[in-house]
Amino acid sequence: MQPKVIEITNRIIERSQDNRQRYLGRIKQAGKSRRARTTLPCGNLAHGFAACSSSNKSDLTGSEKANVAIVSAYNDMLSAHQPYQDYPKRIKAAIEANGGVAQFAGGVPAMCDGITQGEAGMELSLFSRDVIALSTAVALSHNMFDGTLYLGICDKIVPGLLIGALSFGHLPALFIPAGPMQSGLPNAEKARIRQLFAEGKVGREELLKAESASYHSAGTCTFYGTANSNQMLLEIMGLQLPGSSFVNPGTELRDQLTEYAAQQVLKFTSAGDDYRPLGQMVDERAIVNGIVGLLATGGSTNQTLHLVAIANAAGISITMDDFSELSEIVPVISQIYPNGLADINRFHAVGGMPYLVSTLLENGYLHENVKTISDNNSLTDYCLDPQLTNKELSEVGLTWVKATDCSLDHNVLRCAKEPFSYSGGLKAVKGNIGNAIVKTSAVKDQHRIIEAPARVFDSQQQFNQAFKAGELHRDFIAVVRFQGPKANGMPELHKLMTPLGVLQDKGFKVAVVTDGRMSGASGKVPAAIHLTPECTNGGLIGKVQDGDIIRLDTTCGDLSLLVDEAEILARTMAINSDDDSQFGTGRELFSIFRNNVSDAQSGACVLGSLGQA
Repeated sequence: MQPKVIEITNRIIERSQDNRQRYLGRIKQAGKSRRARTTLPCGNLAHGFAACSSSNKSDLTGSEKANVAIVSAYNDMLSAHQPYQDYPKRIKAAIEANGGVAQFAGGVPAMCDGITQGEAGMELSLFSRDVIALSTAVALSHNMFDGTLYLGICDKIVPGLLIGALSFGHLPALFIPAGPMQSGLPNAEKARIRQLFAEGKVGREELLKAESASYHSAGTCTFYGTANSNQMLLEIMGLQLPGSSFVNPGTELRDQLTEYAAQQVLKFTSAGDDYRPLGQMVDERAIVNGIVGLLATGGSTNQTLHLVAIANAAGISITMDDFSELSEIVPVISQIYPNGLADINRFHAVGGMPYLVSTLLENGYLHENVKTISDNNSLTDYCLDPQLTNKELSEVGLTWVKATDCSLDHNVLRCAKEPFSYSGGLKAVKGNIGNAIVKTSAVKDQHRIIEAPARVFDSQQQFNQAFKAGELHRDFIAVVRFQGPKANGMPELHKLMTPLGVLQDKGFKVAVVTDGRMSGASGKVPAAIHLTPECTNGGLIGKVQDGDIIRLDTTCGDLSLLVDEAEILARTMAINSDDDSQFGTGRELFSIFRNNVSDAQSGACVLGSLGQA
């Protein structure tokens, strides 16, 4: 393996040792009663299977058959989750046919960042991750289950499900994807229409036509944002079936993969002889594999928040420096929009996850000896492609075969020895303003260093007003503050991307510094995001004034306010001039979240030290 990967992994193991052992001790204790439902008082158990069929009641009365919980994020407003509508019926049938019982244990909320971008509802988005984790715990709290299946795809949903699942880490768990929608309007054309609209050159009717041609059917959005980064993450961490992430919904292969996953979880319950509790699978090596996959694919910056929180839920401590140091040696080997022109369907067609895992393994960037949910319990299984077989000849209707030896399109996916870039897609930046992270995978070399006057805004709405008024046609660094988790829940600042892209294309040197988030689909404009400490928590960003010179250097990791220290000390902290985030659209219900959330460097988590003492 690459020595640096080993070094960082060992550092994480050493840093996490005490908390990790406490976590493993707790799940070992929780798993001592291998058939927890048999310890329930009769009245409790009777409530637990009251609505079941008579045969299922008989099965659950005894202790021989496993009972599998289904936890789903289905709703038919989210295109990615609409296919899940019929999954429970299919899963239950597959599990019963293989000697088990399945119950729909609970649903979790699932909101769409694409719908709430730039709207008040986006201020609930990041907190929804913790709500989903809590909802998962409620679903599993009945002590009726021997294994779990999770149905979720999009931005906060997979991290929330996984955090909740790790609180029941003594149970085996599989995640089941639903796949991306078929390709629609090319992403480059969608981006072109958006920029024309921002410049006032096309109207709303033409913009809506383009957006509808892009997001046009059931399935995940096809760009490489947080949703598809989630799917990559689950697969490279060995938590869903090899090659299953990007198979389109409504296909026979998709259906067979779902049924196979349902059968697979039965093998890992304590009713079988291959017990694989989730909490043991998600270890330090699996977390490092997830980070490597994120860097190698230029994935969403949102994962820097989520992976910290996920790791913490398993008693593991990772930092932004771990991401940044791994990024120095992990090559970027895929170019998927917004980092390139191809969409996720093209990535899947030219080699996809099996080739990605294969070339990263071959070149020593991934830990091979991790526990997975594959048949052979090895990451090498993730170099294989699933294919349909003749169901008359094969009971399961599926087989896994050797994937392509090389990428079928070097403009989309490459060997780790011949990458698009020899360093990964993220860079930690530090300075007197604080600590932040920059997604560099889509930033061209000429934009890696920006030194320009600040233009300060308290919201993205203020920024857009200035853009529409023609005030921003010059070199500047947009400082967007009061966007951190304590201020307003840390919404994605999606409305900044298109105007900044327009200005950059006109030749101006522009960048962003913010205590908020950018979209998982952002890229070409350098953006120092997740700034810690945030403005509401006394961060220096609250003392920046219009015209101050800021230097953002993503090559050496410098983020500095070039103002005399005495002058900075003499300034008073800013007061939010655009603070309307406390009420409306349910935001008043989340004040307890804003008041208790950790900072971005710690995962912006409300639930506290989940994996700790």
